[in-house]
Order: sequence, then C-alpha cells, then structure tokens
Amino acid sequence: MSQTLIVIHSKRDWKPYHPSDQVISFPDYVTGNYPQVATRSRIINLCRKFGYLSEGYYCSLLAEARGDKVIPSVQTLSELGNRSIYKIQVDDLDDNVFDALDEFGTDSKVEILSFFGRAEDARFDRMARKLFEAYPCPILAISLRYRKRWEIANLKVISPRRLTSEQETAFADALDQFSRKVWRKQRSRRAARYDLAILCDPGESMPPSDTRALKRFIRAGRALGVDCELITQRDYLRLAEFDGLFIRATTSIDHFTYRFARKAENEGLVVIDDSASILRCTNKIYLADLFRSRNVPSPKTVVLYRDRPDQLQGLGDVLGYPIVVKIPDGSFSRGVEKARDESELRSICQRLFSHSTLLLAQEFLYTEFDWRVGILDNQPLYACRYYMVKHHWQIYRHGRRTSSGGFDTLPVEQVPEGVMAAALRATKPIGQGFYGVDIKEKSGKGFVIEVNDNPSIESGVEDRYLGDELYRRIMATLLERMEARRK
Repeated sequence: MSQTLIVIHSKRDWKPYHPSDQVISFPDYVTGNYPQVATRSRIINLCRKFGYLSEGYYCSLLAEARGDKVIPSVQTLSELGNRSIYKIQVDDLDDNVFDALDEFGTDSKVEILSFFGRAEDARFDRMARKLFEAYPCPILAISLRYRKRWEIANLKVISPRRLTSEQETAFADALDQFSRKVWRKQRSRRAARYDLAILCDPGESMPPSDTRALKRFIRAGRALGVDCELITQRDYLRLAEFDGLFIRATTSIDHFTYRFARKAENEGLVVIDDSASILRCTNKIYLADLFRSRNVPSPKTVVLYRDRPDQLQGLGDVLGYPIVVKIPDGSFSRGVEKARDESELRSICQRLFSHSTLLLAQEFLYTEFDWRVGILDNQPLYACRYYMVKHHWQIYRHGRRTSSGGFDTLPVEQVPEGVMAAALRATKPIGQGFYGVDIKEKSGKGFVIEVNDNPSIESGVEDRYLGDELYRRIMATLLERMEARRK
C-alpha cells in the first residue's frame, strides 16, 4: 500500500487550495513528523526553491534516500540547473511542437507554464507533454525565443507561490488529474499492498487479452493483495503512482507500449514485458540471428537486403519453393506472404521492401497446427495448438474480416519433448519475461518460428486447461518481483 504526500515550505502556502491531510510541511517531512499510514510514499515536491542545496533539493534527496518516489527527482533538478545539459535533450524535440508559435513575432519572447505536462495555454500542450516526459516536475516555466528558428531558451522549476489566482486553478486541476489518489477517499475494503497498472489499448482490434481475461487478471491480483488498475495511453504521466506495469496491448518499438516500458523501468517499477524483451522479440531479424548463434532449431532462414536484388536469384535452391517472406515487425500473420516461384518472390519482395530495408525469407514447413508454449520465468506455463484456417496455410487470414483456425489447450506435460526443449532454448537468452513461443513440429522435433513478448491470454482459450490458476500464477510472479524490488 502507498500514500501520496505533498511537501510544501509551510502550510500557509496551501491556503489557495482544498485542505488535505496529505499536505505536509518540509520541516515535518525532514523529521518524519507526519502520519505514515503506508509502507512507502509518493512525494510531490512543491517547496519554494529548487536550486542546489535548497529545501526543494533536499526534499527530493531525502525522498530518494528513504526509498520514496518523488517528483521532481534529484536528477531532474540537477539537469534543469545546467542549461548545457538540458539543451541537448530539448534540441531533439520535433519541430512541430513549435507550430503554435507561428502567430508570434520573431522578436517576441514567449513564456509558458506547464503543470504536470499540461500547458497553461492549451496550444502548447504537445510541447509541455514532451518536456514533462523528459523532465517530470509539477510546475515548469518555459521560455522561448527566436534565433533563425524557435528554440527553448530556459527551463526552470518554480513554486506554486508564484502563480496567479487563475493559474492556481489550472494547477489544481492538473494536480488532480495527475494524482487522483491525493483527493480520493479511502476505500472501505482491505488496502492492497501493491498497485499494478495493466496497460491496454481500447481501440485495438486484436488485443492480447479480451475484456473477460482482463477482469480475471484483476480478480487474481486482488486475491493476492495487488490493486490492479486498467490504464491506457493517456495515463503515461501517472506511471509513478504504481509499483508494477503489466502490458496487455500489442507491443512494438515505435509505439507507446515501448515508451511505457522504458518510463516504468526508469521509475523503478516491475515491468512485464520489459523493454529489452520488446526490443528483442518484436524484430524477426534479431530473433533469426539469435536462433542461429544459439543453435535454436528453426526453419532455414535468409536475411534479404533491399539493395541486393541478386540475392533472390537461386534462393529456391537454398530454401526450396514455396518460400515464406516476412517483414521484421509483423504480428498476427500480418506482413507474411508465400512465394511459389521466383517471379512471385520478386513481386512480394518489391512490395514488402517499401516497408522495410530488410526482409526474412524462410523455408516453408506446412503443419496442420502450430504449437504455442507460454513461458514465464523460464518455466512452461501453458500450451496450445493453434490450427490453420480452413483452406489456408496460416493461423490467421486477413481480409474484410479476420478469421482464425481452431485451438486445443493442453497441460504442459503433454507437449512433445522436442517441442518443449526448443521453446525453453529459444527464450532463455531473451530474458525472464512472459513469452509465447510459436513452434512447428516435424517428426517429433520442434522448429521455432518466433518468440512473442506479449502472448495472447484470452478467456476460454489459453486458460482452457488451468482456468483461474493461469491468472493467479502470472499475478503471483508480478507480486514476487514487486516484493523483491521493495527489499
């Protein structure tokens, strides 16, 4: 269980806002003279000054020493205190964050206030959000100037004492949105020991977990003393409220899921799946090279280069036709095509090379079904057989409607030894996350097709054999990791 505390210079500084027992003075925080109703605290540092060795600096320093999560961190204060450091970061901002400045004269000096990543002037919200992601702090004063192009001249953390009455209202609203727990009444049910965010994408057509499965995750967590909350892309700035992040949206590198994983790790959260696993598993080029170097049994594979069309000549002699061609970051059978001869191979590659510099060409192994073995902490968790769509060579067929084949869910003890050995061998060098290994079986031997860092858990499918125990085991692993992280 955690509590959120607001630390200010003195209680007088809080007069413009609603009274709250969670607001304490800096001297009380230093001496520990406040009700400590939780095992850990999240600190919002609103002291008057934030320079080196000021009270604001010491507030953040003490918070980190005590294991509390604090905003702004000592690192943020240190970097914002040195323009030569933060200039490197802000110079990489996309030019479109300055679009709202087009109506200002080039001799203008523009001042903006950001409250928890929300600009006082909504036209600058994108800029405020980007800067908050780089330097999380409650109130940031942003100075802009024009020198051949618009640029950030200065960034400074300021105290709420410097706000006008109108700005105080905007700040209070942003604070409320950033940390709803500050104002939330205590619930009557038993307080949870840990808070877990489950990241979803409501607009995703084929999410890794359906609504019923998500509810079962929440129930399993609650039974273990973990308070689970579904969050979306909009909750990026709230990550510091939680102890762990469980990603249940289809992952990709150039995607909000990867950014969530990285930020959660930087905030000290337990994360499944971690950013390293996302990086390794979402790119089939990496997996192909990993399988080759670690002697993981897999189909014969050749990496194709866009600037090497000569590679296609004679490829059939190496792999045999038909040849399967894949883009490196496809999912759910998207970006995967089959070439029956060299002419078709060239046509497919020409089309797919418009999306990627590299492609994968693999020998075609037809089977009636693919094995999927779920691995967690390098241990098998569940096993399924996913059957091909009728009159099709893949599990999924995309068109006006996406169709899929049937499935069987079995105890892991019934997985053929060769298939299980291949699954464990494939995931061991990747990490200790939650993986789904897709394998084709030929004559008792397993050939790994890919490793998914965010495998599907759908109600009535992957849980068909274990039932609620599947959800409990995953939540128990997250709990163990959160407990270990605290210790």
